[in-house]
Amino acid sequence: MKFSSTLAALCISGLVASSLPAFAYSGESLAKDAKISLAQAQTIALSAQPGTIVDTELEHEKGGSSLRYSFDVKTSANIVHEVGIDAQSGAVLENSIDSGND
Repeated sequence: MKFSSTLAALCISGLVASSLPAFAYSGESLAKDAKISLAQAQTIALSAQPGTIVDTELEHEKGGSSLRYSFDVKTSANIVHEVGIDAQSGAVLENSIDSGND
């Protein structure tokens, strides 16, 4: 009986996990070096610039600790802002209209 309960629980948890979307982003392999999680960085970015995140990167770039999350955030006016969050401190490093020239 204990075996069938365990098996049922494993099957249910497998179904739940498989229904969650896989969210991969550029630079995901650098996440182990970040003190701030992706979820925390997203919350900070959306506090700095409300909207919908349409692109995510974790990259080495000048400024702050040199490891930063970069989010493209689309506003309700369809303007895309680039919001940079320091992956070590959570500081907002950038919040500017994305020119699309990167």
